[in-house]
Amino acid sequence: MTLSQNHPFVDGRTSDSALIQALTGRTPSHHPVWFMRQAGRSLPEYLKLREGVSMLDSCLDPAMASEITLQPVRRHKVDAGIFFSDIVIPLRLAGVGVDIVPGVGPVLDKAIRTAEDVDNLPELTDESLDPIREAVALTVAELGSTPLIGFAGAPFTVAAYMVEGKPSRDHLGPRTMMHAEPEVWDRLMTWAADASGKFLRAQVEAGASAAQLFDSWAGSLSLPDYQKFVAPYSSRALDFVRDTGVPLIHFGTGTGELLTAMRDSGVDTVGVDYRIPLETAIERLGQSVSVQGNIDPALLSAPWEVLEAHVRQVVASGAKARGHVVNLGHGVPPTTDPTVLTRVVELIHSL
Repeated sequence: MTLSQNHPFVDGRTSDSALIQALTGRTPSHHPVWFMRQAGRSLPEYLKLREGVSMLDSCLDPAMASEITLQPVRRHKVDAGIFFSDIVIPLRLAGVGVDIVPGVGPVLDKAIRTAEDVDNLPELTDESLDPIREAVALTVAELGSTPLIGFAGAPFTVAAYMVEGKPSRDHLGPRTMMHAEPEVWDRLMTWAADASGKFLRAQVEAGASAAQLFDSWAGSLSLPDYQKFVAPYSSRALDFVRDTGVPLIHFGTGTGELLTAMRDSGVDTVGVDYRIPLETAIERLGQSVSVQGNIDPALLSAPWEVLEAHVRQVVASGAKARGHVVNLGHGVPPTTDPTVLTRVVELIHSL
């Protein structure tokens, strides 16, 4: 697929932005920065907009999802918007019964645990993704030269929720299934990869200039298990957008031991969480990819001089990489003072 001629990445609006340059190993005019979970719960304007609206409903209201995506870009002057959505949106759009329960997370009406359960999963249709395309189109029309990053959950994280039926600490269910019933696991992961891939593709087609695959739970796996039972499906999800030419980012939490395998899924940039020094990650990854990260979100509530020293250290460490997008080593905590994030952006842009 070639993107349309009026796509922001094709017509020149975003292709030379600081973010895209860093993701692809060129030298930007300043250090680009955005924050995972920059949109949403830390912003008073978000909480006001969301009053009385459920999480998944807000994601599927194109005007609301667009406005929520734009709020942190306006407020913090970050170098990218990240599409406001949730990793279970493809499940909801396909017709799988799922909801976000406040204080718990994604909960399925029925966990997917048997071969029959997997065979009965509905297919995610192209038409069902129209609200996503509409939200992205509204957003990029407002963003101008600021790129939008598309977003999807990696197949393992999506499948882990499906097997457990809800959030889990240790993901015993999916880890058992991959060994005990590898054929069922293969079919489930193929379904999840295709759903996430179609979801990503809809965002890129509609105007996203980069795409991030987000693996929240991959850190629960050993490297051999990840390579055998997970990595091929992450690659499959990314295959849906490779032909677009937009830069691809792969991020996971607790994945210090998996970084090279994540790189080998064929991405431009690997996200690094806060549990591993950025310099160590760069040594492991080499110079074929850029890195993204890895300010510790806990320090956003520390005294400014502590946070400032940490941010400066992260930026200095990133200089050793092919390219560096400054970000957090996970998402913005809901208790974060938004003025601190704005100040961090100003600091990074001043370095």
